[in-house]
Amino acid sequence: MGKTALITGITGQDGSYLTELLLEKGYEVHGVIRRSSTFSTERIEHLYRDIHDPGSRLHLHYGDMLDALGMRRLISDTQPHEIYNLAAQSHVRTSFDQPVYTTESISIGTLNLLEAIRDYQDATGREVRFYQASSSEMFGNIREVPQSESTRFYPRSPYACAKVHAYWTTVNYREAYNTFACNGILFNHESPRRGETFVTRKITRAATRIKLGRQAKLYLGNLDAKRDWGFAGDYVEAMWLMLQQHDPDDFVVATGESFSVRDFLNEAFGYLEIDWQDHVVIDPKYFRPTEVNELRGDASKARNLLGWKPRVSFQQLVRMMIDADMRLAQREDALVCAGFEETHAEWE
Repeated sequence: MGKTALITGITGQDGSYLTELLLEKGYEVHGVIRRSSTFSTERIEHLYRDIHDPGSRLHLHYGDMLDALGMRRLISDTQPHEIYNLAAQSHVRTSFDQPVYTTESISIGTLNLLEAIRDYQDATGREVRFYQASSSEMFGNIREVPQSESTRFYPRSPYACAKVHAYWTTVNYREAYNTFACNGILFNHESPRRGETFVTRKITRAATRIKLGRQAKLYLGNLDAKRDWGFAGDYVEAMWLMLQQHDPDDFVVATGESFSVRDFLNEAFGYLEIDWQDHVVIDPKYFRPTEVNELRGDASKARNLLGWKPRVSFQQLVRMMIDADMRLAQREDALVCAGFEETHAEWE
């Protein structure tokens, strides 16, 4: 029989790519989704088969990371070999506006999950391997560039502070209870499935609409912030590889190159043969109260021990996103021309 995996945050960008990977490898995949009045499963709809289909290997469960009892019950019911904790309020700028919710969803949510794993293992004697989605934002405004697993943390947002807490909680459970628990310190990773409020997707979405005359301006904050941007589809493979090792450990996952938001604009708008300076407006509300100047990762450990390396370059990533958003913009344009007055927000 194949392995069983449980993924929190399955409907997000990383969750969808990870689900694809695990299904390809023969896993049965269980995903945790939050109950709401609207569906938010667009990113995994192409993977889902009716639960009555005997060949279905993707199962969705309602749950909440702050429901400790619910997490215990879910692990007991699904009996996973591996758990990937990708759930979080993951927008850094938003974390300044919602610091309590952000901290609870990340810090307490991770603790609830690790406690549920500990109880399950004590009761059954079965090992559960745990992956924690840590973040390069934990390094914050540290002057050391590039950042590696030995670089100290200097978090500069509520999101980053919560991720540091979850990181050390994961390490503590590994050392105190012999839990097979790994931290993946992933640097920025993007794709056509990235949420539209994140700066990379905000740029590619706007650029294609501007190209078609459906949008005039793009409002952004700090254009000089530099990030190490990779492709999410590459990065989920590193997550899986961490849980296949003999011993648990923590790994930086990155490309080793950093580019500014300005560089991203040049690449995206240049691909469409548009001058971004004619359309971009700086809006102070998009600046963070405390900024992070440059994040660039040293993934030597992942390369040497996991055999992992990124496949998609910065230019390929930007063009992949532009191509996908151009198809979306053309579809929107066709609908509007046909008399359907869809707004931009309805396509998020």
